[in-house]
Amino acid sequence: MSGRRILYGINGVIAGFGALFSFTLTVLGTYPSENTNPTALGFAGQGLLGRVFDYFTYFTLWSNILVAIVMLMLFARPDRDSFWFRVFRLDSVLMIVVTGIIYNAVLAATAKNQGLEVWTNFFLHVLTPIVTFVVWLIAGPRGWISWRIIGASLILPIAWLVFALVRGAFIGAYPYGFLDVATYGYGTVLTNVAGIVVFAVVLCLIFWGIDAVISRLTRGRAQVVA
Repeated sequence: MSGRRILYGINGVIAGFGALFSFTLTVLGTYPSENTNPTALGFAGQGLLGRVFDYFTYFTLWSNILVAIVMLMLFARPDRDSFWFRVFRLDSVLMIVVTGIIYNAVLAATAKNQGLEVWTNFFLHVLTPIVTFVVWLIAGPRGWISWRIIGASLILPIAWLVFALVRGAFIGAYPYGFLDVATYGYGTVLTNVAGIVVFAVVLCLIFWGIDAVISRLTRGRAQVVA
């Protein structure tokens, strides 16, 4: 088994474990902290169905689940390649890195994690983002990023934004404060969304640049050895 394949497998298992661990606590209703803000998801009194819907509304879970799926698919077949698989591979890196950056830079200061929630938070917001980015740096695949791939990679994050805002309009609650239309209004929220989209595009361009440099260095070493 190749080193790349082992890395893909480790990455997939870590992401899948974090998502499954969090989902288990959600289903059992054993998350120790309760959010009593009426415009935020997860407030006290939620039943099982409400908790599960909340779970699948968080961008964090979308990104972790996507990483698990993509990495385990690469583990099963490392030579897998298609336009949409390249899109989802970039999405897996982009979305989990955005998750890690926004949580640790913006949301962590107000988080009140307790008990097992400390561990799910570590997997979802710290370990998986770091491992995914490092595995991408080491194992690629390389040469998969282009303008078309970047454009298509925005579809899934934007679909999440639309889903979160539409659902929020019906239930009056949102997964993150920067999307809280009930509190801040659409003007502020759409400005926040635009900023995040621009940030995502900039990250994609940075990834593209890193990918090009690594590809060039790898080719250079291969030529020297030959």
